[in-house]
Amino acid sequence: MCPLKTNDLHRIFHELDKNGDGLLSTVELNWLLESIGVHFSLEELESSVGKSCLSFDEFSLFYDSITKQSDDPSNEAVLADDEEGRNKEECDLFEAFKVFDSNGDGFISCEELQSLLSKLGLWDEKTGKDCRSMLCRYDTNLDGVVDFEEFKKMMLRTSL
Repeated sequence: MCPLKTNDLHRIFHELDKNGDGLLSTVELNWLLESIGVHFSLEELESSVGKSCLSFDEFSLFYDSITKQSDDPSNEAVLADDEEGRNKEECDLFEAFKVFDSNGDGFISCEELQSLLSKLGLWDEKTGKDCRSMLCRYDTNLDGVVDFEEFKKMMLRTSL
């Protein structure tokens, strides 16, 4: 997983903080998750997060803990030794891929990436120009889209 920069996290946080109170409620966080196709009840989400709202620092720590878990080599070693863990990891990656592949054709196009970035409040004219170059970086067969195997390699940061 490519870690987001602090300014990207700030943008996401402020976009999600619809009422502008400086806190991200589970209702606001749930809006984001539902917009990308992940559904939790508010109770489940609050239980996962551990509280009913997060400050930016808590949101940032929450994000960091998620990225560190996926980057921790000891976690990867455990998963490599555990067939069930690998299957779960592959299933999780496929679920993430389906969020990007909104039309279900098995590929992530520039338009689909732009659509998801728009839903997250991260797309603007400057970012839009980068969508194609973002995809090209991982499009190893040069067909103009990213398939699941290319997506998996990108997310696991393996050599292409």
